[in-house]
Amino acid sequence: MSNSATDRAALPPTVWPARGRHTGPDSEEVIRRILRSRKDAGVLDDFVEPPVPEDPARRVFEARWRVDDGTVTVRARLTLVAQQAGREWQLVAEAERPWDEAWPSPATMFWPDGDEAGDGGEAAWDYHPAVAGLRLRTVNPLPADDKDMRRVLRDAAKDAWCVNLVVHEAMTPDTLGRLPLVRRLPPGLVHRVVEHRATPQQFRAVNWALRDLGVEVPRGGAVLLPPDPAPTGYEAQEYAVRSVFLDGSEPTELIAAVSRFAALPKPAPQGAEEALADLRDNWTLMTLEEQLARERGLVAQYAEALEAMTRSRDLYRESAELAHEALAALRDTPAPAVAPAAQPASPFQQLTRAFKGLRPVRDKDAMPGDETGKTDQ
Repeated sequence: MSNSATDRAALPPTVWPARGRHTGPDSEEVIRRILRSRKDAGVLDDFVEPPVPEDPARRVFEARWRVDDGTVTVRARLTLVAQQAGREWQLVAEAERPWDEAWPSPATMFWPDGDEAGDGGEAAWDYHPAVAGLRLRTVNPLPADDKDMRRVLRDAAKDAWCVNLVVHEAMTPDTLGRLPLVRRLPPGLVHRVVEHRATPQQFRAVNWALRDLGVEVPRGGAVLLPPDPAPTGYEAQEYAVRSVFLDGSEPTELIAAVSRFAALPKPAPQGAEEALADLRDNWTLMTLEEQLARERGLVAQYAEALEAMTRSRDLYRESAELAHEALAALRDTPAPAVAPAAQPASPFQQLTRAFKGLRPVRDKDAMPGDETGKTDQ
């Protein structure tokens, strides 16, 4: 499969993808504790940890719950993979209808949120998967060094699992202004947005760093870093907010811009298509009705395969019979009459002709005027 973004299709609107890194110890135990607490509270219908025998360093967790007053079922699959700095996680959830960002975040079904985090680094699950130091759910101050700032923004923009929001502070904010803006977003966006903050003095530096990405942050405003490649009809200015008030008020314009941006039909993040296929093809947490439906589907597939094999066998048999009939007809047809070809002379005939050529010529055989047949006088 190609890794090019242009070769990857957009994910269906029913899918919610997210990725991150847990840097604390015992990632599996943290997830198991949260899943048990969610099921005990009635938030989850059920969960399971299916075995992964082919990769002992990999852990998989499945969970199912309902949203929209219990009318829509959501299935989610989280995969943990060991890395040098903690464990990387990928989470793909799929609903029975297009995703509504007002629904609870699938990340909070597996990871602790708010006051639920206990000791031992349980809250350290929200680190950026590709850029060291960046985190979800909080403010990420941009580096003071211009080149480092440029590198951070460039590397963050490459990872399509996250939405990157750059905010410029018009003036040094107070306590309320230092609170993360991402926490004011709808629940379905909180764990997919990385908030970068530039100080008042970094206005020129941040726009220099953003120049290669083709966007610019307004003074005291915000901008969303463009996807790569940008989808058809994408206009960078539509995702820039002129003013962001860091006073604790609702950032209505900013929320609208982030929601529009997240809804763009962008190419699937690298690895997301495989994760979705894994969710659909290897799902184990099924209800009795789902198991029956799956078995009926398998029976139907086997019946179709058997019918196809039977058709192929019949066609082969028919072809063989036609070939035998044609061969028999060819054997029963008399050969056409052919004029005999001139037979070459036998060795005896050739020898006879040679002796005849050596026989002496008699008088009666002599030509008129030939003196060889007369006696000398």
